[in-house]
Amino acid sequence: MQDTLQRKFYRKEMEVNALLEITQAVNSNLPEDDLYKIYEFTLRANLQLSRMVLYVKDEDWDCKVQFGTKKDFSKIPLDSGCLNLKEIVEVNKVNLSISCFNEFDIIIPVTHKEKLLAFVFIKTSEEENGADTTFIQALSNVILVAIENKRLARKQLEQQAIQREMDLARNVQNYLFPDVLPNSEKLEIKAFYQPCKTVGGDYYDYIPIPNENQFLVCIADVSGKGMPAAILMSNFQAVLRTLSRNAENPEQVIHELNHQTWHNAKGENFITFFLAVYDFDKKNLRYFNCGHNHPVLITKDKVMILSEGSTVLGAFDPLPFLDKGEIENLDEFSLFMFTDGLTETFNSAGEEFGDERLKKFLIENQNEDLQVTHNALMKELEGFKKENAFADDLTFLSCRVNNATP
Repeated sequence: MQDTLQRKFYRKEMEVNALLEITQAVNSNLPEDDLYKIYEFTLRANLQLSRMVLYVKDEDWDCKVQFGTKKDFSKIPLDSGCLNLKEIVEVNKVNLSISCFNEFDIIIPVTHKEKLLAFVFIKTSEEENGADTTFIQALSNVILVAIENKRLARKQLEQQAIQREMDLARNVQNYLFPDVLPNSEKLEIKAFYQPCKTVGGDYYDYIPIPNENQFLVCIADVSGKGMPAAILMSNFQAVLRTLSRNAENPEQVIHELNHQTWHNAKGENFITFFLAVYDFDKKNLRYFNCGHNHPVLITKDKVMILSEGSTVLGAFDPLPFLDKGEIENLDEFSLFMFTDGLTETFNSAGEEFGDERLKKFLIENQNEDLQVTHNALMKELEGFKKENAFADDLTFLSCRVNNATP
């Protein structure tokens, strides 16, 4: 009788010591690997278990702790026959398909707020004096809830870091766009921008060159998203604005932009780009289309698709070729530039809006106010895609010049 009481007292003392060690480890905010090591030591030394395996639900079910086993359970998947267990059960009462789990006597599910966290497999024997499975379950619950909380906190910190990066990238991108666009009888420009996600990869700009009585307009789309794409486009804009003072030689501007993009992106990203320079005195438009969607130029008597140029910027250095587009005797016209999010808007049948629909729309609305035209285009796109979402950033810019001699 006395020996029995002494054994019970000794076991309770070991359980208290085990709980104390686990609690101290959790409160010390130790790394997960250290918590698992302390958990293993506690079960072996304090509770004197001789054989045990712990499977924990992470991305998948992984063996985190094992000792005293004949097999290496880190290479064995959790038997799916365990997944519906909610209470402690003997192994021989569960229909398991993986025979090596028969090394154990007891399966202990570990849950928290009805969420299944882990399974503990143990082997009991007379020498172990009938391990207290309920206590092992409670002990496992303490440490696994702590590990789960660590995991959730880590994910939250990662999400916060991503959100900070996205906010910074969005701020960087917002600084790319011009604050003011011209709105006069001689020159009017309207732009629309709608990112598909938090941070888009599109860019447009208007740069006046007053000393030469010229202006530059451009539009671009960078491959990739997030902070790297925003930084690349920011560098691109800085180079462009510096070089734009040499608008008499736009070929040099394109070559330098390509070189800088190649250098900054290391060939991992590229930029589609369209640039046009209009001269009010000479009444001509010089342009380069570098792998970008073809802008549409409309005059009183014709419609032109602006395709001359080169391949995308940043893919090759130097560019394999560069052809300049030039239109003379141009005094009254409208120029519409856009990114592929516009023409690649899809309806429920998988049909894209496409270049021909856009061209038809622009011809039909060529005499409308630019803002009215933009509003009508968005209405047209919404009606076309209906319940479908826009698959990419949506950017377009209209430029109207009235440079006719009075």
